[in-house]
Amino acid sequence: MGVAGVGAFGRNHLRVLRELETAGRGVTLAAAVEPDAQRAAQARAQYGIPIFASIAELPADFKLDAVCVAVPTVEHHPVAAALLDAGIDLLVEKPLAANLAQADDLIERARRHHRILQPGHLERFNPALLAIEPRVKRPMFFEAHRLSVFTPRSLDVDVILDLMIHDLDIVLALAASPVREVRAVGLPIVSPRVDIANARVEFESGCVANFTASRVSTERVRKLRFFEPRQYVSIDYARRDALIIRMDAGSGALPAELACALASGNADANLLRQLAVRGGASDLAALAANSPPSAGSLAPSAAGPAPGLSFVKPEVAPGEPLRLEIESFLDSVRTRQAPRVTAHQGRAALELALRIQSVMAAHAQRAGLADFFNPGA
Repeated sequence: MGVAGVGAFGRNHLRVLRELETAGRGVTLAAAVEPDAQRAAQARAQYGIPIFASIAELPADFKLDAVCVAVPTVEHHPVAAALLDAGIDLLVEKPLAANLAQADDLIERARRHHRILQPGHLERFNPALLAIEPRVKRPMFFEAHRLSVFTPRSLDVDVILDLMIHDLDIVLALAASPVREVRAVGLPIVSPRVDIANARVEFESGCVANFTASRVSTERVRKLRFFEPRQYVSIDYARRDALIIRMDAGSGALPAELACALASGNADANLLRQLAVRGGASDLAALAANSPPSAGSLAPSAAGPAPGLSFVKPEVAPGEPLRLEIESFLDSVRTRQAPRVTAHQGRAALELALRIQSVMAAHAQRAGLADFFNPGA
């Protein structure tokens, strides 16, 4: 295997591939491509592999079975297209391409050359999501928050393609319904592109999803909450933790104050404070291992469980999402089976992201903010 691009993301790919090689997983880290001389020298010194300045410099007889593409988004198409034409399977960091025409071209090249093309939607391999997915029934409302402190990386794209696209991909997979309507607002804050954004997406099924993404936050948040009939699910990607709160059949509706706490979008701490006190020792024991400290530290109530409410803490297997993603990609390379995240799913997430960008631009125009909004900067 090789890695194209050894910046922030590419260095992590190099690390995981070397770990797999050392662990005897049938992988050899063979080479990397990096035009920046300083980064190339660092990677060469650390990993002892040849580093080429471009795809064109790879010798014709240099054998690569697969490559992780971690170059800037604008370079995804030319780099991936050349590698697919050379008969190499690819894991391409999200987004799959800079636009839909490029994504369609890559999908067609992969089909024509019978190559694996997997978009790098890392959160699909987060152990918390993997634990929840088999339990998903009919989600009807999503609340996604993905906030980061500002860093100078990934400024070649806006916050939609940088951060929000993770949640767009996951919600598209869980909602399993065509998009009906999109509303969105966003603004640049410290970069020429949109740094903070909110989008509301309604699906044909009636499901609604709210997405908030910021790369100028004072804290790092990676959370997804969703409601299903008689069930509330909370996933914390950063903690790799999940919680399900169920309303048992025949027990009536949730108490109004608890329903409001859930719907607030900041429900975990407030809700668990109320429910844990009422939840009895057995429920608290289940919560204590991986719940927010405010819940695990509360004493059980002598009154016993809250009527009709039950907690479920799904067992979350340990694992680094990037390693799980690469291992899944390698399984597809070896078996020639479709990857867990397909190129068509990567295209769908990109299509929704671009639609959100378009709606944001129209909103900025109506609000007289066009001078501050420059998604193509």
